Amino acid sequence: MAHAGVHYTVEVASLHAHLFRVTLHIAQASAGQTVSLPVWIPGSYLVREFAKHLQHLQAKQNGKTCAITQLDKCTWTVACQAGELTLSYEVYALDNSVRTAWLDAARGFFNGTSLCLRVHGQEQQAHTLQLPAVASQAAWQVATGLEPVKVNAKGFGLYRAENYDELVDCPVEMGDFWRGEFTACGVPHQFVVAGALPSFDKARLLADAQKICEAEIQFWHGAHSSKTPHRRYVFMLNAVGDGYGGLEHRNSTALICGRRDLPRLGETKTSEGYTTLLGLISHEYFHTWNVKQLRPFEMAQYDYTQENYTELLWFFEGFTSYYDDLLLRRAGLIDDATYIKLLNKTLNQVLQ
Repeated sequence: MAHAGVHYTVEVASLHAHLFRVTLHIAQASAGQTVSLPVWIPGSYLVREFAKHLQHLQAKQNGKTCAITQLDKCTWTVACQAGELTLSYEVYALDNSVRTAWLDAARGFFNGTSLCLRVHGQEQQAHTLQLPAVASQAAWQVATGLEPVKVNAKGFGLYRAENYDELVDCPVEMGDFWRGEFTACGVPHQFVVAGALPSFDKARLLADAQKICEAEIQFWHGAHSSKTPHRRYVFMLNAVGDGYGGLEHRNSTALICGRRDLPRLGETKTSEGYTTLLGLISHEYFHTWNVKQLRPFEMAQYDYTQENYTELLWFFEGFTSYYDDLLLRRAGLIDDATYIKLLNKTLNQVLQ
C-alpha cells in the first residue's frame, strides 16, 4: 500500500545531540488544522508532559510556510487551508526508561506518544510510519509490534497502524541488538535484548519466556489458544548497569533490567535477580489481557490531553502482581519455597 492519509517519517537528526527528526504528512488536513502531543502514556499512570522535548515545529503547504499558534502546553493550530499539509519538528530523546524516547550512538527507542503528533479529527484513520535506515549505523536493525508493509531484512521501511491508538501503542527499538524467536501455543514471539554481555544465556531466556507465555495463554484461554488477542508478540529488553521496569502494549512490551539479572552461560541455579526478571516478563505479558483487553469504562477511549481517572488500578496492577509470580510457579520455573518467599516479599511491601 502507499502512505496512509496520516504519515510519519521518523529519522535520526543527530545521534550525539539525541535528536529524532519527525516529518508528518497529512494528505487532507482541515482548514486551521489542530495537532497535539500526548501528555501521558497509557500503562504509566502519571502526566509526563512529552511536549517539553518537542522543538523547531514548522508547517508547509504548497511550498509556503504556514504560521503556527500554540494553544496550550501540548496543542498547536496551523494557519492552513484544507488540503495537503506537511509538518516537521525535532524531539530530544535522552530518557532511558520504557516511557518516552532515547537516542545515542548505541541505541534508539521511542514510544509514539513521545514522537507522533496527533492529527485532530483523523485519529481513526489508518496511519503509516516510515523508518529510514541510519546511514552511520550499518549494524542497526528494528523491532516493533507494528504491522510491516514494506521493510528490508533489518526491519527498516514502512509500517502501518489501524489508527492513532495502535500507532502509539507499538514502541520501536533500534540498534545492534540480539534477537531470538519462539512459538507459544502457536503464536510467534520475538525477544530482543539490547546491551547484554556475551556471557548471556540466550537459549535459557527464550525457553523460560516460552514457558511463561504458554502458561498465561492457557490461563486465559484454556484449550482455545487460537483466540489470543495478538497474532504475534515482541519483547524488547534493554539491559543496563542498574534499572528495572516494564510497560505493556497491545502486542509487545518494553522492559529494562540490570545486566547482572540476565541468565549466564554455565549457570545452573536461578539467581534472585533472574527470578525478578522472569516475574517482570510474566507481569507485563499478563497485562496483554488485564489492562489491554479488560479496560475500565473511563479508559475505553484514551484522552491524551489530560489525566484519565479510574479507581481500578488496584485491579490492573494488584491482580497482575498476584498472578505474575503464581504463573511462574505454574510454569515450573520456581518451586514452592521460592513462591512463598516472593509472596511474603509482596505482602511486606504492601503492608509497609
